[in-house]
Amino acid sequence: MKVDLAGKVALVTGAGRSIGKAIADQLAANGARVAYADVDREHAERAASAHSGSVAIRLDVTNDEEVRRGVASVVEQLGGLDIVVNNAGVNTTTRVDIGEFPRSEWDRILAVDLTGLYVVSQAATQAMRERGGRIINIASVFGLVPARFQCAYVAAKAGVVNLTRAMAMELAPFGILVNAIAPGSILSEGTKSLFYGEDEALRERAQRMLSHVPLGRPGTPEEIAHAALFLAAPESSYITGHCLTVDGGWTAGYTRDF
Repeated sequence: MKVDLAGKVALVTGAGRSIGKAIADQLAANGARVAYADVDREHAERAASAHSGSVAIRLDVTNDEEVRRGVASVVEQLGGLDIVVNNAGVNTTTRVDIGEFPRSEWDRILAVDLTGLYVVSQAATQAMRERGGRIINIASVFGLVPARFQCAYVAAKAGVVNLTRAMAMELAPFGILVNAIAPGSILSEGTKSLFYGEDEALRERAQRMLSHVPLGRPGTPEEIAHAALFLAAPESSYITGHCLTVDGGWTAGYTRDF
């Protein structure tokens, strides 16, 4: 997929690896000057180095002042801000019901996945009001269809979906379009061992999960990146307040035999 993003400036959070890197790479490959932002500056620098005109910044989305400085730095270095992709996110390996779920894990996940998105969007909006632009939020299928034993994550991602809609209404007068992407199961570096590793129990669990997916496979970071590129494209100028589900049919309905 090719679109013309020449002259556009993009900021992608969590861009050091996986989905964030794939999105940043696609925006850069299509002409945008991209700020690769990540809490791990080394990963951000390594990713940005492959694209002339791109920059890397350390950005902890839970640090309000660091976010404000980071956005200001992007505007100063690259001459403005047109596209923001709120991709930074975390989850947990703690799988217990809400009666046992630790408050510390709840606070950690909400701080990054929802509050961090709000903080970045607020700072970015100030820079975009005069020129319009696009904000793309990375949600999850679990923001649309809840899962058991992940109360903080599903709450945060459901918040992202409705915050996206609220932002779309509020920012439309400024020409800022706001949309979300809800990925399903995505095959990142961290999940390769789950699907294709040596642990038989983990591979069996992964196959049970994939039995819910009509296409029968996990997605790739590049497939999410193409969805983000579509929403960033100049041609997608009448789409706002939408959550684009990229999940292999996961949320289409119940696919397994009764």
